[in-house]
Amino acid sequence: MEHELRAEYVDGGSPGAAVKTWHVVREEGVTAMCGRELSPAAAVRSADDWGTPGLDLCHACGALYLREAP
Repeated sequence: MEHELRAEYVDGGSPGAAVKTWHVVREEGVTAMCGRELSPAAAVRSADDWGTPGLDLCHACGALYLREAP
């Protein structure tokens, strides 16, 4: 299964606002693995960036991602 990271913005802001947290979604999805609904216009990063120092990641998404990632 393919995954990617999708941004959640500070104060519910729109793309261009500061990123609060990166969530893991199944490829091209807008529902994070933790259940949070994210904007379809939110920034997306490769799942390969998971674990990058300084990248604020959702802990719940990370735990679930580790169960699915090879």
